[in-house]
Amino acid sequence: MTKAQVTIIGGGAMGVSLLYHLVKAGWSDVLLVEKNDLTHGSTWHAAGLCTHFAHNPTIQELRATSVRLYRDILPQETGRDCGFHRSGAMRITRNPDRMDEFRHVAGLSEFTGYPLEILTPDRIAELFPLAKLEGLIGGIYEPDDGHVDPTLATHAMAEVARRGGARILRNCAVTAIERQADHWRIVSEKETIETVHVVNAAGTWGWEIGHMMGLNIPSVPVLHQYLVTDTVGAVQDRVTQGLPELPIIRDPEESWYVRQERDGLILGPYEKDAKVWSVDGVPPEFGADLMPPDLDSVEHIITAAMARIPALETSGVKSVINGPITFTPDANPLIGPAHGLPNAWLLTGSSMGVMEGGGAGCFLAHWMTHGAPPMDALAVDSRRFGSWADRDYRVSKAIECFGLQFGVHYPHEERPAGRGLRLSPLHDLMVERGAVMGAAYGWERPNWFSGTPDAVADETFRRANWFEPVAAEVDTATNRVAMADLSVFSKFDVTGPDVATFLEALGANRAVAPGRIGLTHALTPAGGVLSEFTVTRLTHDHVYLTSAAAAEQIDHDLLTSLAADFDVTVRNVCEEFAVIGVMGPESTKVLTELTDMPWLTARETQIEGVAVRALRVSYLGECGWELHVPRAGAASLFLALEARAKPHGLGFYGAYAANSMRLEKGYRGWGSDLTTERSPLEAGLTPFVRKERRTALARDNAWDMVLLEIESGEVDPFYAHTIWKDGAPVGIATSGAFGHRTGKVLALAYLRDPAARDGLTISILGQHRAATILPHAPFDPDNTRLKAGVST
Repeated sequence: MTKAQVTIIGGGAMGVSLLYHLVKAGWSDVLLVEKNDLTHGSTWHAAGLCTHFAHNPTIQELRATSVRLYRDILPQETGRDCGFHRSGAMRITRNPDRMDEFRHVAGLSEFTGYPLEILTPDRIAELFPLAKLEGLIGGIYEPDDGHVDPTLATHAMAEVARRGGARILRNCAVTAIERQADHWRIVSEKETIETVHVVNAAGTWGWEIGHMMGLNIPSVPVLHQYLVTDTVGAVQDRVTQGLPELPIIRDPEESWYVRQERDGLILGPYEKDAKVWSVDGVPPEFGADLMPPDLDSVEHIITAAMARIPALETSGVKSVINGPITFTPDANPLIGPAHGLPNAWLLTGSSMGVMEGGGAGCFLAHWMTHGAPPMDALAVDSRRFGSWADRDYRVSKAIECFGLQFGVHYPHEERPAGRGLRLSPLHDLMVERGAVMGAAYGWERPNWFSGTPDAVADETFRRANWFEPVAAEVDTATNRVAMADLSVFSKFDVTGPDVATFLEALGANRAVAPGRIGLTHALTPAGGVLSEFTVTRLTHDHVYLTSAAAAEQIDHDLLTSLAADFDVTVRNVCEEFAVIGVMGPESTKVLTELTDMPWLTARETQIEGVAVRALRVSYLGECGWELHVPRAGAASLFLALEARAKPHGLGFYGAYAANSMRLEKGYRGWGSDLTTERSPLEAGLTPFVRKERRTALARDNAWDMVLLEIESGEVDPFYAHTIWKDGAPVGIATSGAFGHRTGKVLALAYLRDPAARDGLTISILGQHRAATILPHAPFDPDNTRLKAGVST
C-alpha cells in the first residue's frame, strides 16, 4: 500500500505542472501516476504554441503564466532551455467584425498588462513579409507569444518536482478509484494507493478516469492534424541572413495557423466538420500514437493557406501529425473541485494543454492550498456543466467548438449546438409569444421578445436588432405590467432547527426574520464573493435560497458542505419549481390578493388554485413579484395571470431588458461584477455585511466598484473594457448596457485607485469615451417604485 497526500492521475503538461506547483507551494508527499510515460496522449505531439490572446482575464493569465514558466523560470531552475522561441504571433483578417474583436482583446490586455498591437496591412507585411495582403484590413500582434518544446517543458517541471520530493510512477495504469471513509483508494496495475486528495489530470483519458470517480466529465477527444514541411527556400534564406524567426501567423477566417520550424514551416488547419475519437473510452494500447494522415479533409484549408503564404507551395510535406486533443463544450479547461466529492479535483479537458498547462497547474495548486482560486474561476470551474451535459451534448459541442476554434467571440453570442436540454414548463408559452431564447446552464431562457417569427439575434459588437424590442420591453415594465419566465434560478430548500445559525455561517449578512427576504454573500477564506443568495425565510425552520443558474453545482457543494456542521437538510429543488415574474406599476392590479405585501416580504399562498411562494422582490427596480410555483401548476397559473394582465397593457421581458434595468439601479451581477477576486466591501455592498465582519474584510489597496455614465457612442459597453486616467489604466468595466429608462449608457467598473474619481475615460473597441462616476443609481434611487402599491 502506497500512501500520499495528493495523487495526480495523468502525466501530461497539465498534471506535471500541478505536481511542480504543489511542491513549490510546500506540499509534501505528492504522487503522480501515468498510464504510459510522461507527455503520452496529447502533450508529446502538440505544436507547442503559446499565446497571450484571450477574451477572459483568467484564461489570459493561465497562458501568460505558462509563457513565463517555460521561457524564464524553468531554464533558471534546471540550467537548460525548454525550447521556447519568442517569435511573437499575429492574427490577420478581412472581416470588420474580427477587427472589433481584436480591438476588444487589445483593450482588455491594456488593463491586464499584456499589451497587444492592432495591425495595419503595411505592418503585417513588415512583420511577415512572406504573406500576401490581398483583402486584408488589419490584424493583431502579440509580441511576447511564441512556441515551446512540449517534451522539454514537461520533463523540466518533472525534474524540479522530483527534486522537491514528488514521486512519479510511470507505466502505472489506474484501474479503479473509490471513496473510503476519509480518503481515496486508487487501484493501479502496479500498486494500490491511499490518498487524501485525488486529481483527474488524465487529458485524453479524462472521461474514463472521471467515470471511475463517479463523475460525468464533459470532454471529448477530437482529432487535429498539422503538417510539417521540408525546407522552404524563403525561410532558409531568412535563416542564412540571420533574420529573426517569423512570427506565428493565424488566419481565423480561413481557419489555419503557420509557424516557422527551423528552415521550414508548420501548417495547422481546423476544419469545420471535426472528427471525434474514442468518445466512450480510449483503446487500452494507445499511448504515444498517431492516426493516419487525412489531408483530403483539410485540402481546402491548405489551399487557402498557400494562397496567403505562397512559399508554402515551394516545399514538400515532411510529416503529418494527426492525434487527439480534448475539447470541452466551451473549449475551456475543467479546473477545480469535482462536484459532490470531497477532496477530488479536476485539471483536464484543455484543448491547449501546453499553452495553458503551466498556468493551469499554478491555478489549481493555489486553489488547493488556499481554499479559493487566485482569480475568478467561473470560465474554468469544473462545475460549470451539470448532469444535463450528456454524451450527445458533449459530442455536439466538441464538434462545434473545434469548428469555431477561430470563430469571432461576440459579446452576446448564442451558439446552436446542444440546445433544448433543460426546459421550464413555460418554455413553449414563451416561444409562442415571440421569445428569442438563450442558453443558461443548460436551460433555455428568453433573451428578448420579437414580433417576427423565428427571429435570430444579430451577431455584432454594436447595437443589434434586439435594441429596439428591448426598449419596448423596458417601457412595458416601467409603465404597465410585464411578465417573464425566471425559472433558470438555482433553487435550494434548507430546513431544520438550525436554519438561523446556518444562515449566519453561510454569508456576510445577518439571517432574516421569518416572512422576510434578504441578500447574503458567501465568501472565500480571503473574503472574495463566492456566491450570492436571495434568502427567503418562509418559516422559522425553512429557508428558500435562490442564486444564479450557473452557480447550481458550486452552490450545492457549498451548502451541503456547510450543512454538515448544523442540524439542517439541504435539498436541490431547481427542477421542482418554475418562476413567473410579474413586474411593473400595474402588477398590483394583476395580483390583487398580494397587494398587502410590503417590499422584501414573502408568503406561501394559493393563486388560481396553484400553490405559490410569492416573493415581493424585483431585479428590475419596479414594483413586482416573483412567483415560485411547482412545475405542474406553472403553465395554468401563467395563463390565468396573463388573462388578468391583458387589460392593463401586458407585455413580456427577457434577460436583456433585465440587464439594462438592473444597471440603472446599480445592481451587481454574480459572475461578472461579483467574483472571488473582490470582497463585498470593494463591490459596494457594505450594507449587506454585518458590522462585526467589516473590519476583517477591509483590505489594503482595496478596489472600489463604481457606476459610470459613459459618453454616448456607436458601441455600448458590455464587459472587460479598460478604464483610464491621465494615460494610465486604473480599472476595468465588468458589465454595461444602455439604460432605456434613463437614456444613459452605463457600466459597472472596479477602480484599483480609489482616488481616481475625475477625468476618467473608458476604452470601447479602441475608442476612448468620457466616463463619469454617478453618486447614486440614476433610476429611482430612493426605491419609491419598488415600495409602491402596498394596500393597508
